[in-house]
Amino acid sequence: MAGTNLLALIDDIATLLDDIALMSKVAAKKTGAVLGDDLALNAQQVTGVSADRELPVVWAVAKGSFINKLILVPLALLISAFAPWLITPLLMIGGLYLCFEGFEKVLHSLTHKKEHSDQLNLPEGTDLVAYEKNKIKGAIRTDFILSAEIVVIALGTVQSAAFISQVLVVSLIAFVMTAGVYALVAGIVKLDDLGLYLRKKFPDGLLNTLGMGLVTFAPKLMKTLSVVGTFAMFLVGGGIIAHALPHWEAPLSSLPPALETIVSGLIPMLINLGIGLLAGAFVYLFLEYVAGPALSKIRS
Repeated sequence: MAGTNLLALIDDIATLLDDIALMSKVAAKKTGAVLGDDLALNAQQVTGVSADRELPVVWAVAKGSFINKLILVPLALLISAFAPWLITPLLMIGGLYLCFEGFEKVLHSLTHKKEHSDQLNLPEGTDLVAYEKNKIKGAIRTDFILSAEIVVIALGTVQSAAFISQVLVVSLIAFVMTAGVYALVAGIVKLDDLGLYLRKKFPDGLLNTLGMGLVTFAPKLMKTLSVVGTFAMFLVGGGIIAHALPHWEAPLSSLPPALETIVSGLIPMLINLGIGLLAGAFVYLFLEYVAGPALSKIRS
């Protein structure tokens, strides 16, 4: 009898693990779109940090991201169980923050074209320790919003599953996504160092050429990721807001199948981008010309 019960228990555990693996695969596919935005946003956060501090900064942000997940996973599970109506408003607030942050970055780049944010061109007397800490704090704040979306998307795929399955799947996705993103970020920011190593180690030949290519390519990649990261803020933030708005679908049936596939993917992206830009501008103007002056009057 004991042996039969043990076998039944093992069979139940195997079935549960199989279900979790299947649900995790589905959740990973649905959160994959956010992963690209997360990668671009986090890779750009180390822009301006000296080469010897890049990995420590990435590690500090990664630790902050894990802490974000430790807060968000239990919180999302509790809200989903007891107050599911709260998830959308909270995500909306996070989406508005991302749009506002993106709009600030665009505005700053347009009004400070001659200034550079990289460390070598920082104003004289800049506190580099404080500068680095601010970079880390900003990255962790941004990560919090993206982490919230990842957790909620993962939770949405297992909403009808047993509570233990929800806990395991969402926790697994949160851990794997965080580890994967920051491992990739660490690799991206050290591409130039790898290139320099190859050039020194191999004075000539294919590996030397590869090293030269990496040294040339790495700065361009970081600049590209900086731009992509800013657009990602609008796309993710606008996408969060768009999900709460009435949906409209363009009539695409008259288009050729290949073109229909491209357009059907492009239109939602452009809509999210537009919503993100408008939302960011609205929040910025509200804080700058309404909330800011009101707070100043109260304080005075």
